[in-house]
Amino acid sequence: MAFSKNHSFLFMLFPILLILVTMSFASAGLLPFSAKHVVIINKLVTRATLIVHCTNKEEDKGVISLGPGDSFDFRFRVNLLKTTVYTCSFAWPGNTATFDIFRADRDDNPRSKVGVCSECIWSIYEPAPCRDRRDGGQPNCFQWAS
Repeated sequence: MAFSKNHSFLFMLFPILLILVTMSFASAGLLPFSAKHVVIINKLVTRATLIVHCTNKEEDKGVISLGPGDSFDFRFRVNLLKTTVYTCSFAWPGNTATFDIFRADRDDNPRSKVGVCSECIWSIYEPAPCRDRRDGGQPNCFQWAS
């Protein structure tokens, strides 16, 4: 009888442990198909309207107009080969720029210098797009692609 109680306890504990381990591997960018949430915030110092258009190979998120301080977000899962890329074009008066707002090699790679993000929050400034840090530290800013 004692064996059967221990066995049923382990049988019930195993699925819970499996879920916890899977969740921590996914948030660390170690599993394919990890869920991502990209947030883009208009922080243009000029307080201009920001026009955003994000796409990847399979999907077009449409053209979005963001007023000062407004945000736009979308969700997706990283593909099996971890080659997912979302590229966004940005336009504001007198300027256009392009940037890969999500790249699996940068944003879902525990060895990248900026680390893994499950919620990738981007503040868009005139000189650069900056990925905010969850710990409140200095954001990671990047050069525009064009």
